[in-house]
Amino acid sequence: MTRSPSPAPRLITRGSLGSAINWPHFVAALKRGHQRARAQISDVVLGPPEHSLLSRAAWIDGLGSGVKSVTVTQGNPGRGLPSVQGAMLVFDPLTGALEAIIDSALLTDLKTAADSLLGAQYLARADSKTLLVIGAGSVARTAISAYCAVFPHITQALIWSRTASKAKALAEELTVPNVALSATENLREALGSADIVTTATMSHEPVLLGDWVRPGTHVDLVGAFRAEMREADDALLQKARLFVDNRDTTLNHIGELMIPLASGAIALSDVLGDLYDLEAGIPGRTAPEDVTVFKNGGGAHLDLMTARAILDLL
Repeated sequence: MTRSPSPAPRLITRGSLGSAINWPHFVAALKRGHQRARAQISDVVLGPPEHSLLSRAAWIDGLGSGVKSVTVTQGNPGRGLPSVQGAMLVFDPLTGALEAIIDSALLTDLKTAADSLLGAQYLARADSKTLLVIGAGSVARTAISAYCAVFPHITQALIWSRTASKAKALAEELTVPNVALSATENLREALGSADIVTTATMSHEPVLLGDWVRPGTHVDLVGAFRAEMREADDALLQKARLFVDNRDTTLNHIGELMIPLASGAIALSDVLGDLYDLEAGIPGRTAPEDVTVFKNGGGAHLDLMTARAILDLL
């Protein structure tokens, strides 16, 4: 019996989707993905911090399997190269055939923002008007466009960076209809007016202090991804209703939670749930004055959900 050859896998790059990103489509895909049974996931990190290989694999019943492998090279910006480079392989849920190879930068941008947006839909006030972005890199750039597309009441976006010139350059570069964009050099003052705060730094020490965060704020912690990294101090985690995108990819992997858990500043019971729990109906924000914190840890299950959403558009 002659076997039919498997179709060649599709190669998907940033240009494959065009310039306009349908953010509600990707948020909805993650929401549907969390209505399925919990994913099987596994991560492998190899190499030193300055040049590491990160591989994240997932299997989700009905969506198939996928693995994203990227190198993270801290010295690459000085070489004129991206810090993170790689690709995701997506496999057919029925035959196991390789369906697609997706550029990791495209996939990670979409996944990271959609992950934060889904968390914010559960936890932020729907009438949020002012967005504060801490950081001025590519993640910050995407976050501004994504949040403004999904939260229609946002009319102001503030950008703060340790390097003030980077915040100013990003504010001048971006244009978002009906949103006033500006850089700020006073983080504490900016927090006094922010409804949603998203952090996108490579910090190893807290840049966001709980004493500065006003009641009613939603905080989206994105940047920390290694065991020695964190962006928020203990005081913020202690005063907030604390959630993560996935317990399995955050609690024992990322310093944002590992460090305060090890010191006793917070307990496991202070982590009230993850996206699967929120989708199942556990309480998120319970009052307008609640401070909510969402740790965006990523994970291959989110990559796979996002990859399927990309393929649905092509």
